[in-house]
Amino acid sequence: MEEDFEPVVQHQRRVNPKIYDVIKQEVLKLLDAGLIYPISDSPWVIPVHCVPKKGGFIVVENEDNELILTRLVMGWHVCIDYHKLNEATHKDHFPLPFMDQMLERLARNQY
Repeated sequence: MEEDFEPVVQHQRRVNPKIYDVIKQEVLKLLDAGLIYPISDSPWVIPVHCVPKKGGFIVVENEDNELILTRLVMGWHVCIDYHKLNEATHKDHFPLPFMDQMLERLARNQY
């Protein structure tokens, strides 16, 4: 973590009630899977975004008998915006090596 950054608290945004249920179900699913856990005293607060999954298109007729192209929503992606957190973290300049390169180096050695 960089020293000169202060924790970012982004306030909760208004959410459509239908989308709120989707977000709640997704968060509960992640809690049950053990991928996330509740923290009551974290100085970093970032709201989630709910983005529709892309489906196919359908042609719908409106009141004026005009044909309108409409996208089908097949489901929802629940996303977290980590831009502010990424700005505050220290960048790693030593990425992991490629696995095939490591295996080649190990293959030449004896046990």
